[in-house]
Amino acid sequence: MTYNYEKLYAATPDALGPPTQIFVDFFKAKSDQKLCVLDIGCGQGRDALFIARLGHRVVGVDYAPSGIRDLLAAAHREALDIEGIVADITEFEPAETFDVVLIDRTLHMLDEGPRLQALGVLADHVASNGWLLIADEAVNIPAFLDALDEMDTIWRTVVLKRGNLFLQRI
Repeated sequence: MTYNYEKLYAATPDALGPPTQIFVDFFKAKSDQKLCVLDIGCGQGRDALFIARLGHRVVGVDYAPSGIRDLLAAAHREALDIEGIVADITEFEPAETFDVVLIDRTLHMLDEGPRLQALGVLADHVASNGWLLIADEAVNIPAFLDALDEMDTIWRTVVLKRGNLFLQRI
């Protein structure tokens, strides 16, 4: 990665601002369910904290130890069901399947080969009828769709607009 998120998170509380609105809308619509969510590139918890406050279980993964430290400190203060993992997503393989795998503006930081490989590994850990939610550079979305089409999985596209791709695993 070219940007030093470790330095940013160590120096700046809530460095990435509020939760991403399209994800807020998605999870508010699912607030009557208790979902298990994997948040890739969670940083300090911009999305993870909001999601956990709705009663969902969240596993957050980020490369920056200071981001995970801040996430877990906030989760502890609020008694939220959040686990934090420091990992490089190009080497990370989830230990379980999830109702939702959320990737908010993280994949574009990788070169194309590692980006598509990481996507494949993560998508493989979406539970049946679960969701893959991606916000990324709009130019990357066609390659994501092509890579997912090559899987032995059927995906239903629910949102495809302005760099956002929401798919449900059928």
